[in-house]
Amino acid sequence: MAKVNWGIIGCGNIAHTFAKSITHCANAQLIGAASTSEQRANEFATHYCIKGYESYQALMQCPHIDAIYIANTHEQHFKTIAQCLMHNKHVLSEKPITVNAQQLTTLSQLAEHQNCFLMEGVWMRFLPAIVKLQQLLSEGVIGKVHSVNANFSLAGNFADSHRLMNPATAGGALLDLGIYPISIADVVFNKAPEQIKSLVHKSTTGVDERSVTLINYGQGQFAQLSSALQQSGPTEAFVLGEHGYIRIADFVGAQSLELHLNAQQVQHFDFSFNDDENFKFEIAHVSECILQQQTQSNVLPLSTSLRVMHIMDTLRAQWQLKYSDSVETHELG
Repeated sequence: MAKVNWGIIGCGNIAHTFAKSITHCANAQLIGAASTSEQRANEFATHYCIKGYESYQALMQCPHIDAIYIANTHEQHFKTIAQCLMHNKHVLSEKPITVNAQQLTTLSQLAEHQNCFLMEGVWMRFLPAIVKLQQLLSEGVIGKVHSVNANFSLAGNFADSHRLMNPATAGGALLDLGIYPISIADVVFNKAPEQIKSLVHKSTTGVDERSVTLINYGQGQFAQLSSALQQSGPTEAFVLGEHGYIRIADFVGAQSLELHLNAQQVQHFDFSFNDDENFKFEIAHVSECILQQQTQSNVLPLSTSLRVMHIMDTLRAQWQLKYSDSVETHELG
């Protein structure tokens, strides 16, 4: 079977998730990794029996690598993706693909010019449980959907210097956590909102620590979304309709659904997988797209990522939250 040869840029925790998951994909294999630290890249590479590269550039120039997974920090995504595309590499970038819509528009045009595949890595969208959710909704099982309620909070204390609290690394809850509640609402409604209202509490460093967002999708369809750092809370989503509702526990990495229909017994749908398989559905999909010479995903096209990015841009504008000019730039070169 044909396989896509993958490289990884960035060797942090999320890179390990990718490296473990790809071993479960018949159409993909990991062959290299690079970091800003050559030692870190070599340690990562040794662990997975692959090649460590002395720099991002060296990995991008390798003729044996077909596609690159971007796993470095948010503020580096735009520049790193652009360089990969200029080296004619297909790209899967961990979410958020960029920090604003203008950056994504620039990269979309570059990917089209280079005839390269480009997609944002929102692994939730490829999970069998989420595919089942979409099937149930398309079949009208709960009737017209009225609202989506979703929360993603991360407990624990983070120092001001931590990337999540640092505006220089595009920190805050929104880009790391808030993108998931927004994305599950987007999965359900699959259209741009008509109105967005929000409340925010900022940290002492100026990033969003927690927020509540109300989105009006029109036709009486709403989403009530929240995300927070340094707060405990259930990571769950509810899709509420006229004939019942669907509960998705741990929706970010969904492995099950509960279907609650009026005056009926609860129906449970299980889609279990192991922790080392988290990204396998996403990786297999992207690899198949590349093997089929497609430049975008039909599950998560760039237009959908752009729609979500516009929502996050709107929220940051409401909060008067701006990262540094160097982080926000959308100019190539």
